[in-house]
Amino acid sequence: MPDAEFEAMLTRAAEEGAKRALADVELDGEEAALDIRDLRALVDCIRLVRRTAMQTAVRMITTGVMLALLAGIAIKLKIFGSGP
Repeated sequence: MPDAEFEAMLTRAAEEGAKRALADVELDGEEAALDIRDLRALVDCIRLVRRTAMQTAVRMITTGVMLALLAGIAIKLKIFGSGP
């Protein structure tokens, strides 16, 4: 089999495989490009939510540690009256 014919056969097989894979996940219609853009936007939103949640958790932990330190300092200095 000549190399050119083999390359053409591989190209056709790859194209058919890609079309079948897209059809299997129902991304082969007229609105396929719109669906893919929507999926990308959804993934971007998930990444944003994950990043925001992580930042919020770090801020909450930092605030808790700072409040605990301030409470410890206030108790040590007996700011709120006489202690035990």
